[in-house]
Amino acid sequence: MIRFFEKDPYAPIQYTYEVEKILYKGKSPFQDIMVFENPYFGRVLVLDNVVQLTERDEFIYHEMLTHVLMHSHPEAKKVAVIGGGDGGAVREVLKHDCVEKLYFIEIDEEVIKVSKQFFPTVSSAIDDPRVEIKCMDGAEFIKSMENSLDVIIVDSTDIIGFAKSLFTVEFFKSVRDALTEKGMFVTLSESLIFHKELVYEVQSSMKLIFPIVDLYTASIATYAGNWWTFSVGSKALDPREPRKPFKVNTKLYTPELHKSCFIPKDIYSKLMSKQLDW
Repeated sequence: MIRFFEKDPYAPIQYTYEVEKILYKGKSPFQDIMVFENPYFGRVLVLDNVVQLTERDEFIYHEMLTHVLMHSHPEAKKVAVIGGGDGGAVREVLKHDCVEKLYFIEIDEEVIKVSKQFFPTVSSAIDDPRVEIKCMDGAEFIKSMENSLDVIIVDSTDIIGFAKSLFTVEFFKSVRDALTEKGMFVTLSESLIFHKELVYEVQSSMKLIFPIVDLYTASIATYAGNWWTFSVGSKALDPREPRKPFKVNTKLYTPELHKSCFIPKDIYSKLMSKQLDW
């Protein structure tokens, strides 16, 4: 049996996956891309030797990345998804009937092509007429959008390499300027246990720009540290409160989970002031 070894880029941890069959292996101008079959998780997408999604549990990440803000905002008509070439975040956002326009910004066109071929249930909404695909740097795209987006979602790879441009103070400022008056922003921000310093860094940078900054989590089996975080920046609305009826079809997300997924405020305060030794 062939095995795939994934080394965490930040922590001295290694994950091992059995590989039944390699379905695709190639190299784009930006990264190495591989798709393989695992007997438990099904098809697995790997970018630069880091697992990005599996058929078995991708819904957890994509639902929690998107539906929290899509329910916190009363009517998000224009949305941008930056990264997430697999299309999972696009699929979830478009479950909301209020969406009139979705900008899908993915720097690596090859990831979109591979995902459409090997993960059709994940990329199923990419061709929706509301979607405009732009294969470019997400940071550059955001600079061109001023006061025009209701929700911005960043679904990038780990905070290394070319993805670093999506986690700078300059980028967060561009995001704020691109959002409408009640606009909201969410980005992945790594594991609270394995990558705590990165979580601090992202939260601290966002606090320099947004009047409301918060943190929520989800347990994802195939992501390093398993306890994954999502950082929120909002111009006016409290992201902890759902503001629209729950009508979408989900496997995990519910309004009850929405209210409980955020780090409790007293713990969040201690965590951000580094009073908790986790």
